[in-house]
Amino acid sequence: MLASQRHTYWLLIVPAVLLMLVFYIYPLIQVLWISVTEPYFGLQNYEALLTRPLLHRIWLTTLRICLITTVITVILGYLVAYAMAKVGERQRTTMMFCILLTFWLSVLIRAFAWVMLLRNGGLINSALMSLGIIASDLPLLRNEFSVIVGMVHFMMPLAVLPIYSNMSGIDGRYVSAARGLGASPWEAFWHIHLPLSKPGLIAATILVFVFSLGFFITPAILGGGKVVMISEYIQVSFEETLRWGQATMLASSLLFAVLLTLALVARFVDLKKVFGAR
Repeated sequence: MLASQRHTYWLLIVPAVLLMLVFYIYPLIQVLWISVTEPYFGLQNYEALLTRPLLHRIWLTTLRICLITTVITVILGYLVAYAMAKVGERQRTTMMFCILLTFWLSVLIRAFAWVMLLRNGGLINSALMSLGIIASDLPLLRNEFSVIVGMVHFMMPLAVLPIYSNMSGIDGRYVSAARGLGASPWEAFWHIHLPLSKPGLIAATILVFVFSLGFFITPAILGGGKVVMISEYIQVSFEETLRWGQATMLASSLLFAVLLTLALVARFVDLKKVFGAR
């Protein structure tokens, strides 16, 4: 590389590095520092993570909801992406528009829309009662069911887009060749199409699970204080109980959970290949 090219390279990369240092690395170091210095220096906050039943319960609730949300979202996202890959161009454009439309709506608006649908006397309960399926309102709100429904709705584009991006690059001649050799539609899908779409599935699973771990607004509104996930408890610790050491410890543990998830996945798959780095 010539000297002028090296200078141009550093001129382009230094601003990005400085932004990372100022707005990400430095605040992250502060969070880690506060977690071991408040209310006094030591690892007592991290010890509480291992010994306090309340924190165990909140983490288990968070992991359970995130896992269920991830499984449901990826399955539904796969079905939608598969349909998009098989329909005509006009239908595909319409489906893509509907998926992207959710990005233009505030997460707050979507959460309150689900409140109106799931509450007692809401559209869903009223419809079920009108059909004679139920005699009284079902408890659809302020529980894990409503939180999962709201999170699946929000996470769907994060699953559909990477899966569809991967599926759109699959050569349909592979499936046609399998069918021509006597494979049934199910066998061709299971042995050809599904393995080829695995990178998109893995990318969607990682994105949905990682985003779910730190999700705040939808669980807080649809959970109604009865379902507390880790992000909501961090907010309570910061703003209401003023336990900054505990809050930063939980925020750090959330970061460690994300890094641990990526490390575990990286042992079995090539993340660079999954996310299209090569």
